[in-house]
Amino acid sequence: MTGLSGQGSEAHKNGGLSRIQERNRSLILDAALGEFSKKGFSGATVERIAAEAGMSKSNLLYYFSSKEAIYKATLAHILEVWLAPLKTLDPSGAPSQELSAYIRQKIEMSAEFPEASRLFANEVMQGAPQILPILEGELKRLVTEKSAVIEDWITAGKMQRVEPVHLIFTIWATTQHYADFSIQIKALTGKDLSDPEFFRETVASVTALILNGIGLTPPQDTPA
Repeated sequence: MTGLSGQGSEAHKNGGLSRIQERNRSLILDAALGEFSKKGFSGATVERIAAEAGMSKSNLLYYFSSKEAIYKATLAHILEVWLAPLKTLDPSGAPSQELSAYIRQKIEMSAEFPEASRLFANEVMQGAPQILPILEGELKRLVTEKSAVIEDWITAGKMQRVEPVHLIFTIWATTQHYADFSIQIKALTGKDLSDPEFFRETVASVTALILNGIGLTPPQDTPA
């Protein structure tokens, strides 16, 4: 995952970062993603993260005071990136267009950032000790807001009745499966989302399954 630059630095809580500092912080978060996704929090080491980022341990600790601080920053940014597509769900748009675009974006993210998806899934399965406040706060508010958008579409007769939150959960589960279980998928099909044809097939199939299930027809421009 590239460009994991967060909103600030522990060393510069009250001021902006220079371009070099932003670059170093991003390098640390990119390296941390690989380390944590492979080793987990307990198995990861600050030394390996620093080496992967191309800097000394002392230099790394200038930006983050501890391994836990790096882990929290990595998870927070993953969540920020992961939620961005849901934020774009437009109440004024057609449900088929909005939902198909959201599904495609989620599959694109599974293709581009599989390590991020797996790390986030592992954190949640362990009880989300580092990000539970975010889940109960920002994420809950966003899901409530977008569930209301879906409910309005239902009330207007634009799609079949379904509990909005379960529709969102279904989209998450289906699309992120291609990142979290990519090894299993490749073992069974010989392909993964890096294959252009398999990617197009995945987008078309998942979109059709979800939209048809709520009385919608996938847009004509959905890849076949």
